[in-house]
Amino acid sequence: MLIICVFVVSLALGLARGASASAKQLIQLVGYGAITIIALLFAWKATEKLSPLFQTWLIDQNLIIPNEKLGPIKQLYYTFITGLRDFSLLRFATIFVPLYFGIRALLSYGFSIFAGGMSPFQAQVNSQPKKTLSSGIIGMGIGSILGAARALIIIAVLFVYVTMQPQSTFSQYAQDSSLYQQGATQILAPFSKDFIASQVPVFTRVVEQEFQNILQRKYEIIDLHIPEDIAGAAIEITKDKKSDEEKAYALYEWVGSRIAYDHEKVRLYEEENKWMEQSPEDTFKSRKGVCIDYSRLYAVMARSINLEVKVITGLGYDGRGGYGPHAWNEVYVSEHEQWIPLDSTWASSGGNWFNPDKFEETHIQDA
Repeated sequence: MLIICVFVVSLALGLARGASASAKQLIQLVGYGAITIIALLFAWKATEKLSPLFQTWLIDQNLIIPNEKLGPIKQLYYTFITGLRDFSLLRFATIFVPLYFGIRALLSYGFSIFAGGMSPFQAQVNSQPKKTLSSGIIGMGIGSILGAARALIIIAVLFVYVTMQPQSTFSQYAQDSSLYQQGATQILAPFSKDFIASQVPVFTRVVEQEFQNILQRKYEIIDLHIPEDIAGAAIEITKDKKSDEEKAYALYEWVGSRIAYDHEKVRLYEEENKWMEQSPEDTFKSRKGVCIDYSRLYAVMARSINLEVKVITGLGYDGRGGYGPHAWNEVYVSEHEQWIPLDSTWASSGGNWFNPDKFEETHIQDA
């Protein structure tokens, strides 16, 4: 019904406007469509050249993040700047978007001047000539072309959505439309050559991963500040330990035994969609948290005694044959010259989760 209505309205508008105005609108549709494609191509090619140069310039700035408690604005600033330096997709989008709109605005301005000065219909439109039946019929013919183009745009949008979400209720509903099926299978599918089906989901996963990286970078910047009470506790816990591995294990045991798993926090998130954000200092003081809180606290304590440590996100085995979102750590052990995994959240559940054999069978790291 939507496709038919768009087509019928275009016919009616063509009849009402007449040949001159309809022809001008068709010229504008084709012209601005071409401008969009040209702007996309130019912006894409320019961004491919500028992105590595911009990254090199950012690296040369030797940005140092202050080891202090940062306010929200500074957190956002350092997250964005270091994200531009380290994350290619964010950097590409940041350069591409303003370039595209700038090029498109310039081309559109030039086209509007050209179309306004060169169009043979301009004087007729301005003088508002009396519309005739033949003019209306020609306008309807042009309107049918415009209607078909608009309908195809709607089908194209639906085609992309259905390809990405084939099992959704709306996708199955859309595929029941015979008009959609004809446009998708006879016009769009031959041109796409499975490109959308094969590449769009890959791109979507890349975007999701980039977002996770940016979110993790935000936490890394926040957690650079090490409160004195946490640093003092880490020093006390590891004061008799000599090697990196001994220090890392002592912190693993302390976090795993002193922090209680916050089941209420999980319930609020799963049932009421409320996420209770907390800092490592909040976790240290409350002695409660979930996996990401365990991992962030462990990382801050480890860094306070000069251990290199990462917060890892991914999937953890749930004990019922499936996997769910999870977070853990990796710490660098200099005497073995290797990164080793540990899961302080699971430490209290029994068993050894400090660099055990087959750790990767129960923990799947985000790609």
